Amino acid sequence: MTKFFRLFLVALRGSETNFTTGSINRAIFLLSVPMILEMVMESLFAVVDVFFVAKIGTEAIATVGLTESVLTIVYSIAIGLSTAATALVSRRIGEVNHRGAATVVGQVILVSVAMGLLMGVVGFVFAEDILRLMGSDEKLIRNGAGFTRMIFASSPAIMLLYTLSGCLRGSGDASVAMRSLWLANGFNIVLCPVFIFGLGPFPELGVMGSAVATTIGRTVGVLYQLNALTRVKGAIQVLRSDVAPDTGLIRNLLTLAIGGTSQFLVGSASWIFLTRILSTFGSDVVAGYTIAIRIIVFTILPSWGLANAAATLVGQNLGAGQPERAETSAWRAAFCNMLFLAAVGIGFFLGATPIVGLFDNNVRVVAIAVECLRVFCLGYLFMAYGMVLSQSLNGAGDTRTPTLINIVCFWVVEIPLAYTLAHVLNWGPPGVFWSVAISETLLAGIAVLVFRRGRWKTIQV
Repeated sequence: MTKFFRLFLVALRGSETNFTTGSINRAIFLLSVPMILEMVMESLFAVVDVFFVAKIGTEAIATVGLTESVLTIVYSIAIGLSTAATALVSRRIGEVNHRGAATVVGQVILVSVAMGLLMGVVGFVFAEDILRLMGSDEKLIRNGAGFTRMIFASSPAIMLLYTLSGCLRGSGDASVAMRSLWLANGFNIVLCPVFIFGLGPFPELGVMGSAVATTIGRTVGVLYQLNALTRVKGAIQVLRSDVAPDTGLIRNLLTLAIGGTSQFLVGSASWIFLTRILSTFGSDVVAGYTIAIRIIVFTILPSWGLANAAATLVGQNLGAGQPERAETSAWRAAFCNMLFLAAVGIGFFLGATPIVGLFDNNVRVVAIAVECLRVFCLGYLFMAYGMVLSQSLNGAGDTRTPTLINIVCFWVVEIPLAYTLAHVLNWGPPGVFWSVAISETLLAGIAVLVFRRGRWKTIQV
C-alpha cells in the first residue's frame, strides 16, 4: 500500500514525462491517474454551472442548455485539435526532438486562437439569432443573449484549454493538464455564486454571472498551461518564434484534427438520433434514458483517462522507433480498461435499481433507466477495448481510420438497427438500448482487427 501511495504521488507531481523505457505498467499508471482526474474536472464545469443556475429559474437553465448545444461546434473543433496535438507532440517527444515539439505547440496555439476568435466573433454578433434559431421565445432572448455573447466571446479560452491539455498529455506532462483543470474549476466554483447572486461587493448578474465565472476560470487555467509550456524547466519550452506561422505544420495539424473532430461529431449525432427515436415512446422513456446515460458517462471517465494514456504511449514509442513497445502498451492499457469496466458493469447490473433511485423515484422512469443500464453493461467488456484501441490509432496519427469505424458502427449500423428493433420488430425502448450494445461490440471487433494489422506503425506525422 505504501508503494502504491508513493507511485500515486509521483503521478500527481508529474516528475516523469518520457515513457519510452522502463515498466509499461508503471507508465500506464503514471499517465492515466492525472488523465482520469482531468476528465473528472472537465465534467465538473457543466455540473457546477447548472447547479447554481438552477437556483435562478427554468428560463436560466434553458439559456445555458440552448447555448451549450450550439457551442458543441466549438467543443468538437477543440477536441479534434487536441487529438492532433497529442499525436504530433508525443511523436516529437519520442524522437527526443523537443524543439520540434515546441514548434508544434506554437502552431497549436496559433490555430486555436485564430479558430476561437473566428467562432467567438460570429457567436457574439449573432447571439440573439442563435437563440431564436434554437426556438427561444423573445423573453428568453432578451434575458439570455448576454450569457450567450459572453460564452461565445470566451471561445479562444475554450479552444486553448482543450488543445493545450492535448499538448501537455502528448509531452507526458499530464499532471500539469490535470492541475490546470483543477485551477479552472476552483475559480469557477468560487466565482459562480459570487457573480450570479451578487455576494459581497460584486453586482448580481444572474445567469450572466455564470458566463463570467466560467470564462475567468477557463482563462486562469489557460494561463497556467501557457506558463508551464514556456518555462525553462518544463518538458517543452515554447519560444515566441515557435508561434510564427508554419504552413506545412499547420496543414498537417488540421488534417489530423479533421479526423478527431469528425469522430466527436459522428458520436454526438448518433446520440441525438437515438434520443429522437426514444422520444416517440414518451417523456418518461427519454427521462429514464437520460439518467442512465449520465450515470454511464460519469463512470467511464476513468476509461477515457486510460485511452488517452494509451494514445500518448503509442505516440512517444513510435517516435522512439519502438513500434512493438507501442503495441504492447496499447494492449496492456486495453486489458486494464477491461478489468475496470467489468467491475463497474457487474456493480451496475446488480445495483441498477438503487443507483437510479438516487436520481428519480418515478416508477416508469426508474424501470426504463434500470433496463438501459443493464443492457449497456453487457457491452462494457467490448467497449473497453474499442475505446483504448481507437484512441491508440489517434495517438499514432491515424485519425481517419477511427472516423470511418465510427461512421460504420454508429450511422450505418446503430441508428438503422435502433429503429428496426424498436419500431419494426416492436421491441420498444429496449431495442434502442440493444442497438448501442451491439454497435459498441462491433466497433471493438473492428478496432481489434485494424490494430492487429499494424498499418498504424508505419504512419509518419
